[in-house]
Amino acid sequence: MSELFKNIDARSKLAGTNKLEILLFTLGTDQRTGRRETFGINVFKVREVMRTPAITAAPEMPSSVEGMVSLRGVLVPVVDLAKYVGIGADTPRDIMIVTEYNGHTQGFLVEAVDTILRLDWAQMRVPPDMLVANMGGLVTAVTELPGNKLVMMLDVEKVLSETTRYDDEFMFQNIEPLAQEHGEHTVYFADDSSVARKQITRTLDALGVRYVSSVNGRAAWEELKKVAAYAESSGRKVKDLVSLVLTDVEMPEMDGYILTKSIKSDPRFEGVPVIMHSSLSGMSNQSLGKSVGVDEYVPKFEPQRLAGTLRRLLHVKGAPKD
Repeated sequence: MSELFKNIDARSKLAGTNKLEILLFTLGTDQRTGRRETFGINVFKVREVMRTPAITAAPEMPSSVEGMVSLRGVLVPVVDLAKYVGIGADTPRDIMIVTEYNGHTQGFLVEAVDTILRLDWAQMRVPPDMLVANMGGLVTAVTELPGNKLVMMLDVEKVLSETTRYDDEFMFQNIEPLAQEHGEHTVYFADDSSVARKQITRTLDALGVRYVSSVNGRAAWEELKKVAAYAESSGRKVKDLVSLVLTDVEMPEMDGYILTKSIKSDPRFEGVPVIMHSSLSGMSNQSLGKSVGVDEYVPKFEPQRLAGTLRRLLHVKGAPKD
């Protein structure tokens, strides 16, 4: 199975080109529909694929968490994705996808892995409302392959959030509103994960900052272009209407790199800072963000750190230079 990941250096060059590679996998035949659905996960979040090792049961875990495995001396939680998604499959989950993102490592049990598929983010679409309702918001994007085969991208950040039982109240404690003398601010943000959008809005609400949200980079760019057109027609500057842009990296239709590049290459947005907010927190991703003009990089699920970065950038915007 290691053959799947031989060209990792070449894959790292995909970031910033609006392209991605996804590992396709199945969870078994859904007894409710009789179909074997195909799912996908971004290769950048996959550390390795292996035969399922011996799993040690752990007390007081969510029902979809099978237990823990020891990988190179580190205990890693193992999630049965079929149970989590609600697929009543009776086939064994002999394969484990080891994932690493948001600073966490976890194993996902699957029935089988298929292949790695290279796509343009423009081929990934926002899932239709009916699919979102049926899957409980677990699908962030879909794409269609030849033969009418649908591939669904799982919101693995949601899986991590719900199976690790983040203490939300603790994470948001002591985030104070911005002082009134700094004026009113409006932040535009884009993220395809419902969990991430919720955490962002809670952080902005705690800061007392207005916001406009979008589910992907293309939707955010369309909103920002409308603001720019309005600013031009009213003789105002965009930076007076858009205090800051916060963007995820992985999003259907347009990723965060292309969104940032679009903003930074448009002179109308001069003076508008961009924060990249991602679960892909490796140095290579941060470097790519900097290369397209990102002002700051903040890992996901760290609202205190996000609040501090927002506070600093919103306060200094427009301030005289030393």
